[in-house]
Amino acid sequence: MTEPTSFDAGLAPSTPVLSVSLLNRLARERLESAFPLCWVAGEISNLMVAASGHAYFSLKDNSAQVRCVMFRNRAQLLGWRLENGQHVEARVLATLYEARGDFQLNVETARKAGIGSLYEQFLRLKDKLELEGLFAQEIKRPLTAFPRRIGIVTSPQGAALRDVLTTLTRRAPQVGIVIYPTLVQGDAAPAQIASAIDRASERFECNTLILCRGGGSLEDLWAFNAESVARAIRACRIPVIAGIGHETDFTIADFAADRRAATPTAAAELAAPERSALENHLSGLQRALNRLCAQSLERWGQRVDMLSRRLIHPGQWLIQQRQLLTTIQRRLTAALSQSSARGSFELGRLEQRLRLARPDTQRRRGQVAILGERLRNAWLAAHGQRLARLSHLDASLDHLNPTNVLARGYSIVTDASGAILDSSRTLEPNDAITVSFHAGRAEALITSVQH
Repeated sequence: MTEPTSFDAGLAPSTPVLSVSLLNRLARERLESAFPLCWVAGEISNLMVAASGHAYFSLKDNSAQVRCVMFRNRAQLLGWRLENGQHVEARVLATLYEARGDFQLNVETARKAGIGSLYEQFLRLKDKLELEGLFAQEIKRPLTAFPRRIGIVTSPQGAALRDVLTTLTRRAPQVGIVIYPTLVQGDAAPAQIASAIDRASERFECNTLILCRGGGSLEDLWAFNAESVARAIRACRIPVIAGIGHETDFTIADFAADRRAATPTAAAELAAPERSALENHLSGLQRALNRLCAQSLERWGQRVDMLSRRLIHPGQWLIQQRQLLTTIQRRLTAALSQSSARGSFELGRLEQRLRLARPDTQRRRGQVAILGERLRNAWLAAHGQRLARLSHLDASLDHLNPTNVLARGYSIVTDASGAILDSSRTLEPNDAITVSFHAGRAEALITSVQH
Protein backbone atom coordinates (compact mmCIF):
# COMPACT_ATOMS: atom_id res chain seq x y z
CA MET A 1 0.00 0.00 0.00
CA THR A 2 1.54 3.19 -1.21
CA GLU A 3 1.33 6.38 0.68
CA PRO A 4 -0.98 8.98 -0.82
CA THR A 5 0.79 11.80 -2.61
CA SER A 6 -0.07 15.43 -2.46
CA PHE A 7 -1.85 15.03 -5.84
CA ASP A 8 -4.47 12.55 -4.62
CA ALA A 9 -4.61 13.77 -1.04
CA GLY A 10 -7.84 15.60 -1.71
CA LEU A 11 -9.69 12.51 -3.10
CA ALA A 12 -11.93 10.41 -0.93
CA PRO A 13 -10.24 7.24 0.30
CA SER A 14 -13.14 5.13 -1.08
CA THR A 15 -12.62 6.18 -4.75
CA PRO A 16 -11.59 3.02 -6.71
CA VAL A 17 -8.42 2.95 -8.74
CA LEU A 18 -8.95 1.23 -12.15
CA SER A 19 -6.34 -0.45 -14.28
CA VAL A 20 -6.05 0.59 -17.90
CA SER A 21 -7.22 -2.83 -19.15
CA LEU A 22 -10.24 -2.80 -16.85
CA LEU A 23 -11.10 0.74 -17.92
CA ASN A 24 -10.90 -0.19 -21.60
CA ARG A 25 -12.99 -3.32 -21.07
CA LEU A 26 -15.69 -1.38 -19.21
CA ALA A 27 -15.65 1.33 -21.88
CA ARG A 28 -15.99 -1.31 -24.62
CA GLU A 29 -18.94 -2.98 -22.87
CA ARG A 30 -20.69 0.36 -22.32
CA LEU A 31 -20.07 1.35 -25.95
CA GLU A 32 -21.32 -1.91 -27.44
CA SER A 33 -24.45 -1.89 -25.27
CA ALA A 34 -25.20 1.74 -26.11
CA PHE A 35 -24.69 1.30 -29.86
CA PRO A 36 -26.19 -1.93 -31.25
CA LEU A 37 -25.65 -2.96 -34.87
CA CYS A 38 -26.33 -0.03 -37.18
CA TRP A 39 -25.63 1.19 -40.72
CA VAL A 40 -22.93 3.83 -41.27
CA ALA A 41 -22.23 5.56 -44.59
CA GLY A 42 -18.83 6.89 -45.63
CA GLU A 43 -15.90 6.77 -48.01
CA ILE A 44 -13.21 4.08 -47.73
CA SER A 45 -9.66 5.34 -47.17
CA ASN A 46 -6.35 3.94 -45.88
CA LEU A 47 -7.40 0.44 -46.96
CA MET A 48 -5.00 -2.36 -46.03
CA VAL A 49 -5.69 -6.08 -46.47
CA ALA A 50 -3.45 -8.17 -44.21
CA ALA A 51 -1.99 -11.54 -45.11
CA SER A 52 -4.51 -13.08 -42.71
CA GLY A 53 -7.34 -11.78 -44.91
CA HIS A 54 -8.54 -9.14 -42.42
CA ALA A 55 -9.28 -5.73 -43.98
CA TYR A 56 -8.36 -2.55 -42.13
CA PHE A 57 -9.57 0.85 -43.36
CA SER A 58 -11.20 4.14 -42.38
CA LEU A 59 -14.66 5.45 -43.11
CA LYS A 60 -14.79 9.21 -43.54
CA ASP A 61 -17.07 12.01 -44.54
CA ASN A 62 -16.41 15.71 -44.97
CA SER A 63 -15.69 16.38 -41.29
CA ALA A 64 -14.73 13.13 -39.53
CA GLN A 65 -13.37 9.62 -39.91
CA VAL A 66 -13.38 6.41 -37.90
CA ARG A 67 -11.22 3.28 -37.98
CA CYS A 68 -12.82 0.06 -39.18
CA VAL A 69 -11.93 -3.63 -39.36
CA MET A 70 -13.60 -6.36 -41.42
CA PHE A 71 -12.45 -9.82 -40.42
CA ARG A 72 -11.67 -12.45 -43.04
CA ASN A 73 -14.78 -14.61 -42.46
CA ARG A 74 -16.94 -11.55 -43.16
CA ALA A 75 -14.88 -10.24 -46.06
CA GLN A 76 -15.10 -13.58 -47.88
CA LEU A 77 -18.91 -13.33 -47.98
CA LEU A 78 -18.89 -9.80 -49.42
CA GLY A 79 -18.86 -10.83 -53.10
CA TRP A 80 -16.94 -7.73 -54.25
CA ARG A 81 -13.60 -6.11 -53.48
CA LEU A 82 -13.15 -3.14 -51.17
CA GLU A 83 -11.22 -0.25 -52.73
CA ASN A 84 -10.09 3.18 -51.60
CA GLY A 85 -12.49 5.94 -52.60
CA GLN A 86 -15.57 3.73 -52.60
CA HIS A 87 -18.70 5.14 -51.00
CA VAL A 88 -20.23 2.34 -48.97
CA GLU A 89 -22.90 1.63 -46.39
CA ALA A 90 -21.56 -0.65 -43.66
CA ARG A 91 -23.42 -2.59 -40.99
CA VAL A 92 -21.17 -2.13 -37.98
CA LEU A 93 -20.75 -2.72 -34.26
CA ALA A 94 -19.23 0.26 -32.43
CA THR A 95 -16.55 -1.02 -30.08
CA LEU A 96 -13.20 -0.29 -28.47
CA TYR A 97 -9.97 -2.13 -29.26
CA GLU A 98 -8.86 -2.76 -25.70
CA ALA A 99 -5.18 -3.36 -26.45
CA ARG A 100 -4.68 0.21 -27.72
CA GLY A 101 -7.77 1.94 -26.43
CA ASP A 102 -8.77 2.82 -30.00
CA PHE A 103 -12.37 3.43 -30.93
CA GLN A 104 -13.26 1.38 -34.02
CA LEU A 105 -16.10 -0.17 -35.97
CA ASN A 106 -16.33 -3.94 -36.55
CA VAL A 107 -17.88 -4.29 -40.00
CA GLU A 108 -20.33 -7.21 -40.36
CA THR A 109 -21.23 -6.56 -44.00
CA ALA A 110 -21.18 -3.73 -46.48
CA ARG A 111 -22.89 -2.59 -49.62
CA LYS A 112 -22.10 0.05 -52.15
CA ALA A 113 -23.83 3.35 -51.51
CA GLY A 114 -27.28 3.46 -52.99
CA ILE A 115 -27.87 -0.29 -52.54
CA GLY A 116 -30.37 0.43 -49.82
CA SER A 117 -32.84 1.94 -52.30
CA LEU A 118 -32.23 -0.96 -54.67
CA TYR A 119 -32.97 -3.41 -51.91
CA GLU A 120 -36.21 -1.59 -51.17
CA GLN A 121 -37.15 -1.89 -54.86
CA PHE A 122 -36.28 -5.58 -54.69
CA LEU A 123 -38.56 -6.13 -51.71
CA ARG A 124 -41.45 -4.19 -53.26
CA LEU A 125 -41.26 -6.19 -56.52
CA LYS A 126 -40.91 -9.46 -54.61
CA ASP A 127 -44.03 -8.72 -52.55
CA LYS A 128 -45.97 -7.72 -55.68
CA LEU A 129 -45.15 -10.85 -57.65
CA GLU A 130 -45.66 -13.06 -54.62
CA LEU A 131 -49.18 -11.69 -54.18
CA GLU A 132 -49.87 -12.53 -57.83
CA GLY A 133 -48.91 -16.14 -57.11
CA LEU A 134 -45.90 -16.03 -59.44
CA PHE A 135 -43.73 -17.81 -56.86
CA ALA A 136 -46.28 -20.44 -55.75
CA GLN A 137 -44.89 -23.93 -55.38
CA GLU A 138 -47.89 -25.56 -57.06
CA ILE A 139 -47.07 -23.90 -60.41
CA LYS A 140 -43.45 -25.01 -60.39
CA ARG A 141 -42.67 -27.39 -63.26
CA PRO A 142 -40.86 -30.65 -62.49
CA LEU A 143 -37.42 -31.10 -63.99
CA THR A 144 -36.82 -33.69 -66.71
CA ALA A 145 -35.09 -36.66 -65.11
CA PHE A 146 -32.98 -37.55 -68.16
CA PRO A 147 -32.78 -34.56 -70.52
CA ARG A 148 -31.53 -35.02 -74.08
CA ARG A 149 -30.65 -31.34 -74.56
CA ILE A 150 -30.01 -28.51 -72.06
CA GLY A 151 -30.25 -24.80 -72.85
CA ILE A 152 -28.04 -22.18 -71.14
CA VAL A 153 -29.01 -18.49 -70.93
CA THR A 154 -25.92 -16.49 -69.95
CA SER A 155 -23.05 -14.39 -71.25
CA PRO A 156 -20.66 -16.29 -73.57
CA GLN A 157 -17.73 -14.46 -71.95
CA GLY A 158 -18.66 -15.22 -68.35
CA ALA A 159 -16.94 -17.69 -66.05
CA ALA A 160 -20.37 -19.13 -65.18
CA LEU A 161 -20.68 -20.61 -68.70
CA ARG A 162 -17.29 -22.31 -68.39
CA ASP A 163 -18.25 -23.77 -65.02
CA VAL A 164 -21.57 -25.09 -66.36
CA LEU A 165 -20.01 -26.58 -69.52
CA THR A 166 -17.24 -28.24 -67.49
CA THR A 167 -19.75 -29.78 -65.09
CA LEU A 168 -22.07 -30.99 -67.87
CA THR A 169 -19.17 -32.47 -69.84
CA ARG A 170 -18.02 -34.36 -66.75
CA ARG A 171 -21.42 -35.57 -65.55
CA ALA A 172 -23.40 -36.07 -68.76
CA PRO A 173 -21.31 -35.90 -71.96
CA GLN A 174 -24.19 -37.48 -73.90
CA VAL A 175 -26.46 -34.46 -73.34
CA GLY A 176 -26.66 -31.84 -76.08
CA ILE A 177 -26.12 -28.17 -75.18
CA VAL A 178 -27.68 -25.04 -76.71
CA ILE A 179 -26.39 -21.61 -75.64
CA TYR A 180 -28.67 -18.56 -75.78
CA PRO A 181 -26.24 -15.63 -75.46
CA THR A 182 -27.25 -12.50 -73.61
CA LEU A 183 -25.90 -9.67 -71.52
CA VAL A 184 -26.06 -10.35 -67.78
CA GLN A 185 -25.22 -6.87 -66.49
CA GLY A 186 -26.14 -3.34 -67.51
CA ASP A 187 -29.26 -1.45 -68.52
CA ALA A 188 -29.87 -3.54 -71.64
CA ALA A 189 -29.43 -6.86 -69.84
CA PRO A 190 -33.02 -7.42 -68.54
CA ALA A 191 -34.57 -7.10 -72.00
CA GLN A 192 -31.96 -9.41 -73.54
CA ILE A 193 -32.36 -12.02 -70.80
CA ALA A 194 -36.17 -12.04 -71.19
CA SER A 195 -35.79 -12.23 -74.99
CA ALA A 196 -33.37 -15.19 -74.72
CA ILE A 197 -35.80 -17.05 -72.45
CA ASP A 198 -38.69 -16.35 -74.85
CA ARG A 199 -36.57 -17.58 -77.77
CA ALA A 200 -35.73 -20.81 -75.97
CA SER A 201 -39.42 -21.37 -75.16
CA GLU A 202 -40.51 -20.67 -78.74
CA ARG A 203 -37.90 -23.02 -80.26
CA PHE A 204 -38.68 -25.66 -77.62
CA GLU A 205 -35.56 -27.66 -78.50
CA CYS A 206 -34.38 -28.30 -74.93
CA ASN A 207 -35.73 -30.31 -71.98
CA THR A 208 -34.22 -28.03 -69.31
CA LEU A 209 -33.15 -24.36 -69.30
CA ILE A 210 -30.36 -22.99 -67.06
CA LEU A 211 -30.29 -19.26 -66.27
CA CYS A 212 -26.90 -18.49 -64.72
CA ARG A 213 -24.36 -15.80 -63.83
CA GLY A 214 -21.33 -15.54 -61.61
CA GLY A 215 -21.33 -13.78 -58.24
CA GLY A 216 -21.31 -10.05 -57.68
CA SER A 217 -22.89 -7.22 -55.73
CA LEU A 218 -26.58 -6.40 -55.69
CA GLU A 219 -25.93 -3.86 -58.44
CA ASP A 220 -24.13 -6.46 -60.56
CA LEU A 221 -27.03 -8.91 -60.23
CA TRP A 222 -29.75 -6.30 -60.67
CA ALA A 223 -30.64 -7.45 -64.20
CA PHE A 224 -32.05 -10.65 -62.67
CA ASN A 225 -34.38 -8.60 -60.43
CA ALA A 226 -36.35 -7.24 -63.38
CA GLU A 227 -40.08 -7.97 -63.56
CA SER A 228 -39.80 -8.80 -67.28
CA VAL A 229 -37.28 -11.56 -66.53
CA ALA A 230 -39.52 -13.10 -63.84
CA ARG A 231 -42.55 -13.12 -66.14
CA ALA A 232 -40.51 -14.59 -69.01
CA ILE A 233 -39.41 -17.42 -66.71
CA ARG A 234 -42.99 -18.27 -65.73
CA ALA A 235 -44.20 -18.02 -69.35
CA CYS A 236 -41.46 -20.35 -70.58
CA ARG A 237 -42.60 -23.83 -71.66
CA ILE A 238 -39.32 -25.35 -70.46
CA PRO A 239 -38.48 -25.94 -66.75
CA VAL A 240 -36.00 -23.26 -65.63
CA ILE A 241 -33.14 -23.65 -63.13
CA ALA A 242 -31.66 -20.43 -61.75
CA GLY A 243 -27.99 -20.53 -60.74
CA ILE A 244 -27.17 -16.88 -60.09
CA GLY A 245 -24.29 -15.63 -57.97
CA HIS A 246 -23.20 -17.32 -54.77
CA GLU A 247 -25.15 -19.26 -52.18
CA THR A 248 -26.03 -16.07 -50.26
CA ASP A 249 -27.28 -14.20 -53.35
CA PHE A 250 -31.03 -14.15 -53.97
CA THR A 251 -32.74 -12.51 -56.95
CA ILE A 252 -36.30 -12.27 -58.24
CA ALA A 253 -35.32 -14.80 -60.91
CA ASP A 254 -34.44 -17.31 -58.15
CA PHE A 255 -37.97 -17.08 -56.74
CA ALA A 256 -39.62 -17.28 -60.18
CA ALA A 257 -37.57 -20.24 -61.40
CA ASP A 258 -38.79 -23.82 -61.05
CA ARG A 259 -35.61 -24.71 -59.13
CA ARG A 260 -32.97 -22.54 -57.49
CA ALA A 261 -29.34 -23.58 -57.32
CA ALA A 262 -26.73 -21.98 -55.05
CA THR A 263 -24.20 -21.57 -57.89
CA PRO A 264 -24.00 -22.09 -61.67
CA THR A 265 -22.12 -25.34 -61.05
CA ALA A 266 -24.90 -26.55 -58.74
CA ALA A 267 -27.44 -25.65 -61.44
CA ALA A 268 -25.61 -27.88 -63.93
CA GLU A 269 -25.59 -30.71 -61.39
CA LEU A 270 -29.36 -30.33 -60.93
CA ALA A 271 -30.03 -30.22 -64.67
CA ALA A 272 -28.29 -33.44 -65.66
CA PRO A 273 -27.86 -36.59 -63.60
CA GLU A 274 -24.38 -38.04 -63.40
CA ARG A 275 -23.60 -40.52 -66.14
CA SER A 276 -22.97 -43.31 -63.64
CA ALA A 277 -26.46 -42.80 -62.18
CA LEU A 278 -27.94 -43.00 -65.68
CA GLU A 279 -25.95 -46.15 -66.40
CA ASN A 280 -27.15 -47.70 -63.13
CA HIS A 281 -30.73 -46.80 -64.06
CA LEU A 282 -30.33 -48.35 -67.50
CA SER A 283 -28.75 -51.45 -65.97
CA GLY A 284 -31.75 -51.81 -63.70
CA LEU A 285 -34.11 -51.44 -66.66
CA GLN A 286 -32.08 -54.02 -68.60
CA ARG A 287 -32.27 -56.49 -65.74
CA ALA A 288 -36.00 -55.97 -65.47
CA LEU A 289 -36.36 -56.42 -69.23
CA ASN A 290 -34.31 -59.60 -69.14
CA ARG A 291 -36.53 -60.96 -66.38
CA LEU A 292 -39.66 -60.13 -68.35
CA CYS A 293 -38.21 -61.71 -71.50
CA ALA A 294 -37.22 -64.84 -69.60
CA GLN A 295 -40.68 -65.11 -68.09
CA SER A 296 -42.30 -64.54 -71.47
CA LEU A 297 -40.06 -67.14 -73.11
CA GLU A 298 -40.89 -69.61 -70.38
CA ARG A 299 -44.62 -69.07 -70.87
CA TRP A 300 -44.35 -69.39 -74.63
CA GLY A 301 -42.13 -72.45 -74.24
CA GLN A 302 -44.80 -74.10 -72.11
CA ARG A 303 -47.40 -73.17 -74.72
CA VAL A 304 -45.23 -74.59 -77.50
CA ASP A 305 -44.75 -77.80 -75.52
CA MET A 306 -48.49 -78.09 -75.04
CA LEU A 307 -49.18 -77.44 -78.72
CA SER A 308 -46.41 -79.82 -79.79
CA ARG A 309 -48.22 -82.64 -78.02
CA ARG A 310 -51.27 -81.87 -80.13
CA LEU A 311 -49.27 -81.40 -83.32
CA ILE A 312 -49.23 -84.32 -85.81
CA HIS A 313 -46.16 -85.03 -87.86
CA PRO A 314 -46.69 -84.08 -91.54
CA GLY A 315 -45.92 -87.66 -92.61
CA GLN A 316 -48.48 -89.07 -90.22
CA TRP A 317 -51.02 -86.45 -91.30
CA LEU A 318 -50.36 -87.41 -94.92
CA ILE A 319 -50.99 -91.08 -94.14
CA GLN A 320 -54.24 -90.16 -92.40
CA GLN A 321 -55.36 -88.04 -95.33
CA ARG A 322 -54.55 -90.81 -97.79
CA GLN A 323 -56.52 -93.27 -95.70
CA LEU A 324 -59.42 -90.83 -95.60
CA LEU A 325 -59.27 -90.36 -99.37
CA THR A 326 -59.18 -94.15 -99.90
CA THR A 327 -62.21 -94.55 -97.69
CA ILE A 328 -64.03 -91.78 -99.56
CA GLN A 329 -63.10 -93.38 -102.88
CA ARG A 330 -64.43 -96.76 -101.77
CA ARG A 331 -67.62 -95.16 -100.50
CA LEU A 332 -68.00 -93.23 -103.75
CA THR A 333 -67.39 -96.37 -105.82
CA ALA A 334 -69.88 -98.34 -103.74
CA ALA A 335 -72.42 -95.56 -104.02
CA LEU A 336 -71.98 -95.37 -107.79
CA SER A 337 -72.26 -99.17 -108.05
CA GLN A 338 -75.43 -99.16 -105.97
CA SER A 339 -76.81 -96.33 -108.01
CA SER A 340 -75.94 -98.17 -111.25
CA ALA A 341 -77.53 -101.38 -109.92
CA ARG A 342 -80.65 -99.55 -108.91
CA GLY A 343 -80.71 -97.89 -112.30
CA SER A 344 -80.30 -101.22 -114.06
CA PHE A 345 -83.01 -102.78 -111.94
CA GLU A 346 -85.36 -99.90 -112.56
CA LEU A 347 -84.53 -100.06 -116.24
CA GLY A 348 -85.35 -103.74 -116.33
CA ARG A 349 -88.58 -103.15 -114.51
CA LEU A 350 -89.54 -100.41 -116.88
CA GLU A 351 -88.71 -102.58 -119.86
CA GLN A 352 -90.93 -105.27 -118.44
CA ARG A 353 -93.77 -102.81 -118.10
CA LEU A 354 -93.17 -101.53 -121.56
CA ARG A 355 -93.26 -104.96 -123.01
CA LEU A 356 -96.51 -105.64 -121.21
CA ALA A 357 -97.96 -102.42 -122.45
CA ARG A 358 -96.48 -103.01 -125.90
CA PRO A 359 -94.98 -99.61 -126.19
CA ASP A 360 -92.55 -98.42 -128.87
CA THR A 361 -89.69 -100.25 -127.35
CA GLN A 362 -87.28 -99.44 -130.10
CA ARG A 363 -87.45 -95.76 -129.49
CA ARG A 364 -87.40 -96.23 -125.71
CA ARG A 365 -84.34 -98.41 -125.97
CA GLY A 366 -82.57 -95.68 -127.87
CA GLN A 367 -83.45 -93.16 -125.16
CA VAL A 368 -82.40 -95.57 -122.46
CA ALA A 369 -79.12 -96.15 -124.23
CA ILE A 370 -78.53 -92.38 -124.43
CA LEU A 371 -79.40 -91.92 -120.76
CA GLY A 372 -77.17 -94.84 -119.81
CA GLU A 373 -74.29 -93.28 -121.75
CA ARG A 374 -74.87 -89.92 -120.08
CA LEU A 375 -74.98 -91.58 -116.66
CA ARG A 376 -71.73 -93.39 -117.38
CA ASN A 377 -70.05 -90.20 -118.59
CA ALA A 378 -71.23 -88.33 -115.49
CA TRP A 379 -69.90 -91.07 -113.27
CA LEU A 380 -66.55 -91.07 -115.08
CA ALA A 381 -66.31 -87.25 -114.85
CA ALA A 382 -67.10 -87.26 -111.12
CA HIS A 383 -64.64 -90.06 -110.58
CA GLY A 384 -61.95 -88.16 -112.51
CA GLN A 385 -62.51 -85.01 -110.47
CA ARG A 386 -62.16 -86.95 -107.24
CA LEU A 387 -58.95 -88.56 -108.50
CA ALA A 388 -57.57 -85.16 -109.60
CA ARG A 389 -58.37 -83.63 -106.17
CA LEU A 390 -56.71 -86.58 -104.50
CA SER A 391 -53.58 -86.08 -106.61
CA HIS A 392 -53.55 -82.34 -105.77
CA LEU A 393 -53.83 -82.99 -102.05
CA ASP A 394 -51.09 -85.60 -102.28
CA ALA A 395 -48.79 -83.09 -104.00
CA SER A 396 -49.59 -80.38 -101.39
CA LEU A 397 -48.82 -82.70 -98.53
CA ASP A 398 -45.63 -83.79 -100.22
CA HIS A 399 -44.69 -80.12 -100.67
CA LEU A 400 -45.11 -79.52 -96.91
CA ASN A 401 -42.85 -82.41 -95.96
CA PRO A 402 -39.92 -80.90 -93.88
CA THR A 403 -37.44 -83.10 -95.76
CA ASN A 404 -38.53 -81.61 -99.08
CA VAL A 405 -38.35 -78.05 -97.58
CA LEU A 406 -34.74 -78.67 -96.61
CA ALA A 407 -34.04 -79.99 -100.10
CA ARG A 408 -35.03 -76.59 -101.53
CA GLY A 409 -32.08 -74.92 -99.70
CA TYR A 410 -33.60 -74.13 -96.33
CA SER A 411 -32.01 -75.12 -93.02
CA ILE A 412 -33.02 -75.50 -89.36
CA VAL A 413 -31.06 -73.70 -86.62
CA THR A 414 -31.15 -75.01 -83.06
CA ASP A 415 -29.44 -73.91 -79.85
CA ALA A 416 -27.35 -76.02 -77.49
CA SER A 417 -30.52 -77.47 -75.92
CA GLY A 418 -31.95 -78.49 -79.29
CA ALA A 419 -34.65 -75.81 -79.38
CA ILE A 420 -35.41 -74.35 -82.81
CA LEU A 421 -34.37 -70.69 -83.19
CA ASP A 422 -36.50 -68.24 -85.18
CA SER A 423 -34.94 -64.95 -84.02
CA SER A 424 -31.48 -63.53 -83.29
CA ARG A 425 -32.75 -61.76 -80.16
CA THR A 426 -32.12 -64.84 -77.99
CA LEU A 427 -28.51 -65.19 -79.14
CA GLU A 428 -25.41 -63.74 -77.56
CA PRO A 429 -21.80 -63.75 -78.82
CA ASN A 430 -19.98 -67.09 -78.22
CA ASP A 431 -23.29 -69.06 -78.19
CA ALA A 432 -23.09 -72.48 -79.90
CA ILE A 433 -25.68 -73.36 -82.53
CA THR A 434 -26.41 -76.35 -84.82
CA VAL A 435 -27.44 -75.86 -88.50
CA SER A 436 -29.29 -78.85 -90.04
CA PHE A 437 -29.35 -79.17 -93.87
CA HIS A 438 -31.06 -81.62 -96.23
CA ALA A 439 -27.86 -83.64 -96.13
CA GLY A 440 -25.94 -83.42 -92.85
CA ARG A 441 -25.55 -80.68 -90.25
CA ALA A 442 -22.92 -78.19 -89.00
CA GLU A 443 -21.91 -76.79 -85.62
CA ALA A 444 -21.29 -73.03 -85.43
CA LEU A 445 -20.24 -70.39 -82.88
CA ILE A 446 -21.84 -66.93 -82.80
CA THR A 447 -19.34 -64.08 -83.25
CA SER A 448 -21.76 -61.15 -83.43
CA VAL A 449 -25.52 -60.56 -83.25
CA GLN A 450 -27.59 -58.01 -85.18
CA HIS A 451 -31.25 -57.42 -84.25
